[in-house]
Amino acid sequence: MAFSVQSGGNGKRGRRFHGTGTLSEINVVPLVDVVLVLLVIFMLTAHVMEFGLEVEVPKVRQVRNSAEDLPVITISREGELYLAEKTVNINLLADEVRKRYPKVNAVYVRADKTTPWDPIAQVISTLGEQKMDVRVMTQPEDEGARRAR
Repeated sequence: MAFSVQSGGNGKRGRRFHGTGTLSEINVVPLVDVVLVLLVIFMLTAHVMEFGLEVEVPKVRQVRNSAEDLPVITISREGELYLAEKTVNINLLADEVRKRYPKVNAVYVRADKTTPWDPIAQVISTLGEQKMDVRVMTQPEDEGARRAR
C-alpha cells in the first residue's frame, strides 16, 4: 500500500502550484488529432497516387518536341481506350473529345509498343473522319542503342 504525504492541508488533491506558476506539461491531444487526420488523408489518397496507365511508347530515332497542350488518348496493351485517364468507347471517342475539349482540332495518341495495330488504326480512322489531327507519341532512343546498330 502506498501513501502520499503532502504539505499543507487545504484539502486539494494532486499537484500543488505555488503562487502564479505556469503549467509546464505538454498537451499531446492536439498533436494526436493532427496525426490521425494526416493518417486518414494519406490512407484515402494513397490508392490515387498508385493509379496511372502504364504505357511504354515505342522508341524512335527522331523525335520532334512539341509543347502544345492537347488531349491525350491512351491505348493500353489490351486495346482499351482512355481519354484523360478515363475510359471511353471507340464509337463515342470523337464526340467525347469535342465535348470535353471544344476548341481542340488535334489530339495525341499514346499507345503501348505491344498494343496490336488494330485499335490504333481504329482510333486514327475515327478521329480522321471528324477532321481531327492525330499526333502519335513516341520517345527518343538512347544514345547507346543508336551506336550499337
